[in-house]
Amino acid sequence: MWYVYILRSVGFPEEEYVGATEDLKRRVPEHNAGRSTHTAKFRPWKLIWYCAFPDKCKALEFEKYLKSHSGRAFTRKRLS
Repeated sequence: MWYVYILRSVGFPEEEYVGATEDLKRRVPEHNAGRSTHTAKFRPWKLIWYCAFPDKCKALEFEKYLKSHSGRAFTRKRLS
């Protein structure tokens, strides 16, 4: 399974991060440990939403959508 997830910064609640991974239990602690340059500045993070996909291709397509302008609007209205 592949997972698309949304993290929200604890200290900066307006900051959110969308990502995809095959191992969600490993990936969230990596963000909080500062191992990702994109998220290190706003840690710690909390997981606010995730969705499982049967294959990598579908997960990456949905991640790309959530990072688009309409995907961000969808996230604010339906997922956060």
